Amino acid sequence: MGSWLSKQVEPTSAHYTYLILSIFLLSYSFFSEFIRNRLHLSEPPLALLTGVIFGPNALNIINPASWHWQDTVTQEAARIIVSLQVFSVGVELPKAYFSRHWKSVGMMLVPVMTFSWLVTAGFVYGIMGTTWSVALIISACLAPTDPVLAAAVLQPGTRFSSRVPRRLRHMLSAESGTNDGTSFPFLYAGLLMHGGTSTGAIIRDWFTGTILWQCTLGILVGLILGHYANRSLRIAERRDWIDPSSFLAFYILLALLSVGIGSTLGLDDFLVAVGAGTGFAWDGWFANKTKATHLPQILDLLLNSSMFVYFGAIIPWKNFVPRDITPMITPGKLTGLLVLVLLFRRIPAVLALKPLIPDIRTYREALFCGHFGPMGLGGLFLVIEARARLETGESIPMPHPPKHHPNLEAIEQVWPIVCFVLMGSTIVHGCSVAAISLGGHMMRNKEERAPLLAAEDEGLEGMIHEGGGGESEPSVSGDED
Repeated sequence: MGSWLSKQVEPTSAHYTYLILSIFLLSYSFFSEFIRNRLHLSEPPLALLTGVIFGPNALNIINPASWHWQDTVTQEAARIIVSLQVFSVGVELPKAYFSRHWKSVGMMLVPVMTFSWLVTAGFVYGIMGTTWSVALIISACLAPTDPVLAAAVLQPGTRFSSRVPRRLRHMLSAESGTNDGTSFPFLYAGLLMHGGTSTGAIIRDWFTGTILWQCTLGILVGLILGHYANRSLRIAERRDWIDPSSFLAFYILLALLSVGIGSTLGLDDFLVAVGAGTGFAWDGWFANKTKATHLPQILDLLLNSSMFVYFGAIIPWKNFVPRDITPMITPGKLTGLLVLVLLFRRIPAVLALKPLIPDIRTYREALFCGHFGPMGLGGLFLVIEARARLETGESIPMPHPPKHHPNLEAIEQVWPIVCFVLMGSTIVHGCSVAAISLGGHMMRNKEERAPLLAAEDEGLEGMIHEGGGGESEPSVSGDED
């Protein structure tokens, strides 16, 4: 009987993964209201911890290495998921948002992000003992705000999101949707410097290849694609060519088309995707048609949470200790770097530039926006892109990190440092809502506290909440006014 049963049962690592992942997602779904609005936790840190616990360094049940997956799988999975998320940002923003709030978003993208890049590079260079070019590469992977983590906290429907003014939620969403793409100039600046070519050649290649081709053309292609997709879908709906299920599927398929066009032409995938989403939903028509479906939230739960479980399972724990090739990498130095990055990567710049950012109206708001710059799956894609360029000189990485290579030291430094900071940011920023809510509850007088712990629903103190309920944007995507 035992031998017969053993022939029927197939407990492979992949099959265990299906089982554990589905149980995690079902369990979260059952208690999602309690977890989000009572515990004030989001999916990413819980998914990450699930991957760590069941991963190869703990219970060894989810082991991606046993599936013979290569680095290209991680790269492409992160590309698709982040692109879907930034496309979603473009669709869900208020109609014609960038025409009214370009200055606020621009300040967050250019001076704040440049500050983040240079300050983080300084910390990496000083603490981890890398070369300056490698420090710039690492800091470029950590400069953008992750749209997946941002959406997990800022998406409508949670108690906490209703306590933050809409103008701040929209600005942070717009920033997170665009700065994954605008991180490419920073990344390629570091890569070109590491290549050792002349200054003139670096500037020429950076401007023509990165700024003009990848970024400028990428956003233009995305906007044109989204605009004409909107017009085509309107015609199809008006003439009853398309059924309701295909109407919804159009959203995902257009996002995938933007990724396909961007990656095939060598453009900035993320800028193509956010441009397509923005052009597609510029007038708010599509969002108005689909606002009751909660499609972005469904995608968040299924795809983003799954990717964070995967990330938790591939975290390179053995690379967080000193090795012959990376003697300067130690758990203490990585922890110190993480703390400095979380404290000084954005907060000083946002506080200093607060008078120049119209959507930030108080210093408490500036502190919140400065802190709320999570790093996650966007950084995972960028670090694989960086490794690929260091390994092959192209955007396609080797199947696995090489054992012998002229850039071996840089390759071995980039991967563990970025992964450690991404892991720490996912946990810290994923738990920030709980800390803010609990802190606000405890600081109130007893008679002013909500009956349940951290269950207040008034706007956060020190922020300007026009219109009640934290609303300040009169015309969101899908609204008629």
